Amino acid sequence: MSIYHKSASLPPFVAFIYFGGYLVRRGVTGRSGRINNLAERRSDGHPIFTKPKMSWIREDAPNFFQKFCANILKAGPMPKHIAFIMDGNRRFARKQHVERQEGHTQGFDKLAQTLRWCLDMDVREVTVYAFSIENFKRSQEEVDGLMELARQKFARLLQEKEKLDRYGVRIRVPGDLALLPQDIQELIAKAVTSTSHNDKCFLNVCFAYTSRHEITNAVREMAWGVEQGLLQPSDVTESLLDQCLYTSHSPDPDMLIRTSGEVRLSDFLLWQTAYSCLVFQSVLWPEFTFWNLYQAILRYQVNYHAIQEVRASHRDDVEREERELDLSVALQRLRHGEGVAGDDPTAGTAAAEEEEEAARQVACERRERTQRFLQALERKRTAYFEELSAEPAR
Repeated sequence: MSIYHKSASLPPFVAFIYFGGYLVRRGVTGRSGRINNLAERRSDGHPIFTKPKMSWIREDAPNFFQKFCANILKAGPMPKHIAFIMDGNRRFARKQHVERQEGHTQGFDKLAQTLRWCLDMDVREVTVYAFSIENFKRSQEEVDGLMELARQKFARLLQEKEKLDRYGVRIRVPGDLALLPQDIQELIAKAVTSTSHNDKCFLNVCFAYTSRHEITNAVREMAWGVEQGLLQPSDVTESLLDQCLYTSHSPDPDMLIRTSGEVRLSDFLLWQTAYSCLVFQSVLWPEFTFWNLYQAILRYQVNYHAIQEVRASHRDDVEREERELDLSVALQRLRHGEGVAGDDPTAGTAAAEEEEEAARQVACERRERTQRFLQALERKRTAYFEELSAEPAR
């Protein structure tokens, strides 16, 4: 993996144009969007926030200079999938002397803005850490506030279905949704099912999620498959576990960005980011800018070839381990006299060729079993969402 940690700052070649969050041009000072939604300040110096834009996908067009720089960036390898740990909402609220809930609200508005930037840079999949299972340990007041914010935002998402369809955005919500209030489960299920036909862009909102919980659940699913007779114990492999995760329909993130200066993953996508570019920035999430994203993508491009090499090496290791496992099962069968179906092991075929043919048959049988199991697992998960989305939200 590649790790990058740097205090957020503008790229040197554009710093002379931007000063204090304002774009200076022809003697006219205009808002560049660096700080977010600040409109004015009270007499005590504390900010007064404008009402945040509720939309999940902002229509704001990038300015000319952002477009110009983005086009330069797109000449190099671009990440197809970016994950975000949106950290710093509470510290932002303390810094601005506003309520915690206002910090979370500003954080959502920043997410909507960031999704727009990603869309403009041809990043077609984004995964965000919206609510950790560990967040349930916070004060009841804060948890209730976050649940209410989730109600508002997922309800708004349903209202924006036409816009989501226009951009081809599919919503997925990885996590243990059973831990959430029933009405939020139903709203999420409707958002997931109503956009399931879209396939141009993907937004994964991890809610009631931790990576350890996800991996534990994947192990339980494989155990269920063995109990149901869909799998053999020897079918349990690293690649099968990968396909049992909540995020099984998504490629691993090319890059993970964490804001606020914390250098840890906080139990987020531990499995999926093992071979990703990790970027840690000191900026608080509500203050995240286009240039922070730009800087992170530059870091990804610097490390691109090293990342691809280590990923290819890991894929080779996984394939080799599966071949060795298939050969081991095949040898056990041959030792027990099962031979190869449709073939006579005493017909003069060389032992090595016989073992190879037996291993191929074992691999074919394993693939068929795992395919049936994964189809059953997909039906089970789809039925869960369809059942929830069929009920009226309370």
